[in-house]
Amino acid sequence: MATIEQTGTEVAEAPPASPAPAHGHDDHGGHGSSAMLTNTKLAMWLFLASDCLFFGAFISAYLLYRGRPQTGPTPKELFDIPFTSATSFILLMSSLAMVLALAAIQRGDHRRFRLWTLATALFGATFIAGQIYEFTHFYREGLKINTNLFGSTFYVLTGFHGAHVALGILWLLSLWGMSMQGRLGTEKSESVEIAGLYWHFVDVVWIVIFTVIYLMPQPGK
Repeated sequence: MATIEQTGTEVAEAPPASPAPAHGHDDHGGHGSSAMLTNTKLAMWLFLASDCLFFGAFISAYLLYRGRPQTGPTPKELFDIPFTSATSFILLMSSLAMVLALAAIQRGDHRRFRLWTLATALFGATFIAGQIYEFTHFYREGLKINTNLFGSTFYVLTGFHGAHVALGILWLLSLWGMSMQGRLGTEKSESVEIAGLYWHFVDVVWIVIFTVIYLMPQPGK
């Protein structure tokens, strides 16, 4: 080994320093990117944010006109709170089924995924059936969309929400069909997660609508 003589003392040359490890994508195998917000998720969040504006406008319109003197049936004469509470509970339970469906697809349990996806869609369909029954009853009692301001705002708000639930049911059934055909592997679980975001949003919005329309006391009633 080469040496350097310095003040009568032999000092061994230090070996060349090893190059510093490069910090790049290879160190982590690209796993860090999975924690990032994907474009698809971002698009869904933006859609839900814009949807909040629509629901907010309809709820505001209902609150603005509620309790004003008008002809025709009143909410107190029409509402069946126990019945609507039961259908609302069924819709909220569908969120739990949606969570279980997502957990199943993420661990590769396709049988349970299909089971819980169908359960979620069935709960949603039960809620829609209850809403159709309620609308039919109200119509027979004389409350139409053009009867008074209460009828207009009520049907528009709840009908708009019902359309969202129906769209969610079709979305869930399409995912179930893809799974049956073997086209929805674990690597595509983000598709289920995005559908879950939409479904949970619909459920949360209904909590607000149910509280505002059915549970808040009507002024002067």
